[in-house]
Amino acid sequence: MKNTSSSFLPFRPKELLLPALLGASLPLAWLLFIILTKGDLFETWMYYPLIIIPLGGSAGGIFFFLMGFKWFPKGNQKLVAVIFSTILYFVAIWISAVMAFAVTGHWN
Repeated sequence: MKNTSSSFLPFRPKELLLPALLGASLPLAWLLFIILTKGDLFETWMYYPLIIIPLGGSAGGIFFFLMGFKWFPKGNQKLVAVIFSTILYFVAIWISAVMAFAVTGHWN
């Protein structure tokens, strides 16, 4: 039996780039929509949430990819992994939003 570290992580780290970009695009698009439709001007405190929240989304996207396509690729385990990782994706976005807005003082 081979004991390699590649059984846990994908063979190529480049495979994680697309899930990270897709995971970060949803919260980034949502934040840009909110900022651009807002009547006020763009303020400097908005940079921190624009960086931290998509990072949480990219971490959730990477976790979703690894759970659904690498670690549990078939059967009922894949269904459970996709449901669990979808919930965890939105929790990661929520936690990163709480962290970003709490640091800037805009979390009420």
